[in-house]
Parts: sequence; structure tokens; C-alpha cells
Amino acid sequence: MTQLESARNGIMSSEMKLVAEAEGVASEFIQQGLAKGTIIIPANRNHKLSHYCGIGKGLRVKVNANIGTSTDFSDIESELEKLKVAIEYKADTVMDLSTGGDLTAIRRAILKESSIPLGTVPIYQAGIEAIERRGSIVAITTDDLFRVIEGQAEEGVDFMTVHCGVTRAAIERLKRQRRVTDVVSRGGAFLLGWILHNERENPLYEQYDRLLEIARKFDVTLSLGDGLRPGSLADATDRAQVEELLILGELVERAWDAGVQVMVEGPGHVPLDQITTNVQLEKSLCKGAPFYVLGPLVTDIAAGYDHISGAIGGAIAAMAGADFLCYVTPSEHLGLPGPDDVKVGVIASRIAAHAADIVNGVKGAWEWDKKMSLARKNLDWEEQSRLCLDPAKARQVHSQLATSGVACSMCGDYCALELVASFLGNTQGKC
Repeated sequence: MTQLESARNGIMSSEMKLVAEAEGVASEFIQQGLAKGTIIIPANRNHKLSHYCGIGKGLRVKVNANIGTSTDFSDIESELEKLKVAIEYKADTVMDLSTGGDLTAIRRAILKESSIPLGTVPIYQAGIEAIERRGSIVAITTDDLFRVIEGQAEEGVDFMTVHCGVTRAAIERLKRQRRVTDVVSRGGAFLLGWILHNERENPLYEQYDRLLEIARKFDVTLSLGDGLRPGSLADATDRAQVEELLILGELVERAWDAGVQVMVEGPGHVPLDQITTNVQLEKSLCKGAPFYVLGPLVTDIAAGYDHISGAIGGAIAAMAGADFLCYVTPSEHLGLPGPDDVKVGVIASRIAAHAADIVNGVKGAWEWDKKMSLARKNLDWEEQSRLCLDPAKARQVHSQLATSGVACSMCGDYCALELVASFLGNTQGKC
């Protein structure tokens, strides 16, 4: 029985209780959200987790960190180091997007070490194996694809990106759209090529019930991928993107009918003034299913600083109702991220998520900032470090640039807080 089926049958699972405790809400709130499909708990029954993650309406906005090899860099130890960094800086989930090396060995190593939910994109492995065995991605067979999906599910993968909405009809709209950047999703590109070459429908769409059977068997959460997402501001919210979203909305309801947990993935490059509209579209067309967005990136010119662009977009998206942010690192568009990039990407997205939690009234978010404000007023540097997202960084910067007084070196003898405290009697605000 899946988490969704348990919730509908009035069964309170241990995972629901743990998520409720972590969120500071009643267990019944989690159960009701699961039953409606507005909350998910990615937790494959074959993957033993230390930290369960609830994603959806009324919960803290969650952050995912992408790791994984490429054809140029395929070292397992490096990926395990990235996993360690992602967990240390409190990513809620990770995804293995490996495309180089022994994909099965890499995934199994990450699964073994990951205490948080792990996601994958099975079409990557299926496409790469088709190249190795038959010489081309377009030579993937339907059975090959579903064999990979079931194999990863059996290993314990908690959620999978599946590009079911890249259909023949959606591709025709894409052709007529004449985009600037065409298709930037790797999974979407694999399937587009397969569909056009074979002149057949997307097997993930055509045999969606087969996919649902596998997902239900292992309680894998389906992440309905945005294979036609815009890769530039010029392509945002176009006909191809919306056509795919319409299809995904129908597939969400079919997943719920089958007892399968599901979320929907959202666009990557979106101008500021279209972000809220994109979130509202997903929530309406997909009946409130959790929304998982990449960034979104609010400008195309921030190479080397795309984590900032993504954090800006992520904060707006989350404030509008997005539930899950896929981080963006400084390496986006430039190269494979390393451990330092993973750290910066996680923190940037956590800032965005928390900023939205504050205005969305998530329990504990406002109180956390209030504690920091009081620590600043009291010039309590250790408490400030403890409360921030990167305590070690805060301590390092403050110690390197400290002055002989109690204030920081920015103001030195002219610290406004210290001066006003003396003018007002120096005890106000102490706690």
C-alpha cells in the first residue's frame, strides 16, 4: 500500500507521523494532504531513510540538490562527496543525474549513503545503454525503458522524473512555435528524437498504466517532467510548454486514481512577471499537485551567478505556491558542479525557500528570523552564527574581520546598535 492509499484508507503511517513532527503540524494534516494529493512523501519502501520529507501545500518549501557524473567526469567518490555536502547543508532531497561511468554502480553507491530521498531520471540510463548496445539513443526499445525504470525502483529510488508529456502533439506545437532555444531538457531531447525517428508515440505516455503499476509496487513518487520547459526567457510560457502542462494535468489524476504519489515539474527560465502565472497555471491544471521548479531563472545573462538568478525566481515561485525548488549552482550552463558549487547552490535555494516560508506563514519561519534579530541587537555573535544557514562561514568572516570592540568591523566604534543601546539605557531588547 502506498502512502497515498494509506492516507485514503485512514491509516496513519510512521512516515506521516515523522513528517508531521518535523513540520510542527498535526499528523492528521499530513494524512489529509496526502489523501487529496496536495502533499507527497517520497519514500520507496526499499530505501531506508533517516530523514523523511513532506512536500506540498502548507509545508516548508523544500530544496533538491542535483549531483551526478558526466561523460567528462565520472568519479564515484566525487559524487559521494557532493552528496555529503548536500546533506550537511540541509538539502531535503538529492537527484542522481549521472550520464558517465557505471551508472548502476554510481546510483547504488549514492542510494546506500543517502539518508534523504533520492531521485533519478531513468531515460538517461535507457538512452545511454541504447547507444552502447545499438549505436543510438533512438534505438531504445519500450521494454528497455521500462526495464530500467523497474530496476531503479526495485533498488530503492524514491522519486523519478518521467517525461510523459512529450507527446507527438506537443512536438508539433513546438515545431510551429519556432523557439529560440528549442528543447533544453536532456530527457525531453532523448524522447523527442526517439518519437520523430520512430514515428511513434512516447512510450511513457502510451503505456502510462504500465508506469503506474511499477510506481505503485514500490511506492515511487512520479515527478512528471517538463521536457519542453523553456530554456530562455524568450520561450517562457509558450504554446509547447502549456500543451505539455495540459497533458500532465490529466496524468496527475490518472496517477491518483491508481494510488500513486505524483508531483509536477515546472519551467526553468521565466521572466519575473510570468512566475506567479506559471505557478497558478500548474495549480489549476494539475488540481493542486505539488509543483517542483528548476530555479526558475529570471535572466539569461547570469552565467557564473545563476544560483542568484535562480534564488530570485525561486523565492517568487515559492511565495506564489511552488512547493519544491531544484537548486541552481554557479556552474549552471558552464560545467559540472563540484562540492563547493553544491554548497552554494543549496544555501541559495534555502534562502529563497525560507523567504517564502516567512510570508506564507509556515510554522517557525518568522520566529527563526526574530531570534536572529534579537541576537544582532544584543551583539551576540555566537548566537548569530548558530542561527544562520552556514554557521562556519559566519564565524570565519567575523573572526577574520573582528575589531577590538564588541561590534563588527563594518561600523567599529560607530555601531548603531551599540550607540542606541547606550542612549536608551542599554538594557532594552536583552533576552
